[in-house]
Amino acid sequence: MTARTVTRVVVADDQTVVREGIVMLLGLLPGIEVVGSAADGEEAVQLVARYAPDVVLMDLRMPRCDGVEATRRIRAEHPGTQVVVLTTYADDDSLFPALQAGARGYLTKDADGDEIVRAIDDVLSGEAGLSPKIQRRLLERFTEPARTEPPPPTPPDGLTTREVEVLRLVAEGMSNPEIARTLHVSTATVKTHINNLFAKAGLRDRAQAIHYAYRQGLAQPPG
Repeated sequence: MTARTVTRVVVADDQTVVREGIVMLLGLLPGIEVVGSAADGEEAVQLVARYAPDVVLMDLRMPRCDGVEATRRIRAEHPGTQVVVLTTYADDDSLFPALQAGARGYLTKDADGDEIVRAIDDVLSGEAGLSPKIQRRLLERFTEPARTEPPPPTPPDGLTTREVEVLRLVAEGMSNPEIARTLHVSTATVKTHINNLFAKAGLRDRAQAIHYAYRQGLAQPPG
């Protein structure tokens, strides 16, 4: 365990049967005293303020205040209390927000008494109390190749981004005043953009401009 003779624990879980089962299990383990149990995150925060436990075993999906928010508040307001998540869920949307909120341990509810004790020991020793399954998921996450978005294609014929935008609106059948209202510019500015893109792309009229936009993939034909 730790240098302390008894480790004081709060259990937070909104399911009464599960919560009472965890409390009963912990009561059988040497060196652990359950000082309170909470049915939601709000109550967990209150119990931590009242009893200053060493560790909270925290479920994630609870009413009023979920486990992530409760963890964030406990770690900010009571830094002497560590949080070990004990939940059904091991997906990324549950795991990473909990760890970012300050949880130092993360177990799924199929963990046995030995795993819970080991996780409590670890977090009180300054280590991470993670189940082997969670450790593997973290390793996989941080060794996945970075997902990078491909750079946007360079407009053809030296067109500027604004000229492409105007061309798309021309292809949609908008008049110059309509384009001006859409882009919040003057009609004269729209005319300048159209004259410039006509000159760059070698276009004579709007019909050619529309065909050019379709051919270059800058606009989609109707339907």
